[in-house]
Amino acid sequence: MTFRYMSVNAMVAELQACLNGGSIKATKSKLKKLGRLEDEELIIPLTELLNHSNDDIRELTVKNLGKFSSRHDLFDTFQRVIAEDSSSTVRREAVSSIGRQRNEKNISYLKDLLKDHDPVVVMQAIRGLLVFKQQEDVAEALLELKNHVSEIVRRVVNIEMRDKTGEHIAKESHMSSPNYMKNTIVLGDALETLGKIQEEAFHLTFTSPPYYNARDYSIYKSYDEYLDFLKQIFSEVHRITKEGRFLIVNTSPVIMKRFARSHSSTRYPIPFDLHPILTKMGWEFIDDIVWAKPEASVKNRNGGFQQRKKPLMYKPNSRTEMVMVYRKKTHRLLDWNIKQYPKEIVDESLVRGVFESSNLWEIAPEFDNVHSAVFPKKLCDEVVRFYSMKGDLLFDPFGGSGTFGLAARRAGRSFFLTEINEEYFNRMKEVFHKKTITGGNAEREVRFVKLEDFNTKESR
Repeated sequence: MTFRYMSVNAMVAELQACLNGGSIKATKSKLKKLGRLEDEELIIPLTELLNHSNDDIRELTVKNLGKFSSRHDLFDTFQRVIAEDSSSTVRREAVSSIGRQRNEKNISYLKDLLKDHDPVVVMQAIRGLLVFKQQEDVAEALLELKNHVSEIVRRVVNIEMRDKTGEHIAKESHMSSPNYMKNTIVLGDALETLGKIQEEAFHLTFTSPPYYNARDYSIYKSYDEYLDFLKQIFSEVHRITKEGRFLIVNTSPVIMKRFARSHSSTRYPIPFDLHPILTKMGWEFIDDIVWAKPEASVKNRNGGFQQRKKPLMYKPNSRTEMVMVYRKKTHRLLDWNIKQYPKEIVDESLVRGVFESSNLWEIAPEFDNVHSAVFPKKLCDEVVRFYSMKGDLLFDPFGGSGTFGLAARRAGRSFFLTEINEEYFNRMKEVFHKKTITGGNAEREVRFVKLEDFNTKESR
């Protein structure tokens, strides 16, 4: 006979045995097997278990006490647990038990718990109050948490109270994108171009920003100026990205050559300095993908160490770059984004065949006679098929040699690229005119325009 089908007397005897030196494992097992509880005889032995030294047992005990109907007033018991217990999980379960009673008499106490030092307790109190959020005083108490010190609490409140704060409503349908940008490459400053683009136009941005003072085309007065430039770019990208869609940034630390042998070189941690900038402006960090290159393709950094083997001089060869994945913050789950498309589009966009099963992508770099740092074809192909749907509009503010645009085209997506360097712009003309695109998006032929000729008033 299982525990839940025992007589009340037998269950009481078993719980008493748990109190009198029963093993922790056996006690937990019995507490997990308790079903619906109504018999008052069980309350006393369960209450006595609240003094047990094991956190898990006390948590299970509170959970079982919470099963008793509201006619068994255990509010004082739960309140004592919240005030006295040292375990966060036990206190949370006690708050949950109070919340599940859905008793208006408990509202005042739950509102007081919103000031608790433990965010876990606060969030459980929020859950209990959400049942009554139509009441003005409850709504006001919850909205006061919009600026709570805990980012978890802030997120929960902003999601759950969005109907009170004025939820953002997209101006266009999720699938739509403006025709004037499809399969277009603009010669001009990325920031100036972005300033002409409407909100929520793009489904995906994948880019590799110019490395700080590592190339002739990426010279800045200071590292702070460089980071400020990227901040402006990605703030605009955030504005023109559709709700819940992705920004993917490929970057890596950069070494500045030393002034002389008597000086040390400087290594700038671009991905690590860029990350807090992105998260503060409203990008949610999703994944870190490591792009690993063959060792023969990277510059040797450990030659000096190999000769001397002295500690403190170790410098590993840098074979990797970061591919950092972010999502525009939203309360909606990814399922919502997928459900914006008809089933046939979803089916056509399924990732078929071999796919990357880990965050380590081993891809050899590629080289171009004109552009010194091109995207590998495979890297772009993978990003396109993993992070976009067929028919989507994809963006790269630093178009370079146009590899990402070609990948989008091959996969039946549209693209929009900007490039400030005229030599690279002309190189893209050659590349796109030479390439034969099969099975791609031929909705609009590729057009090349200067910024001053870029017309945003075309029909959409």
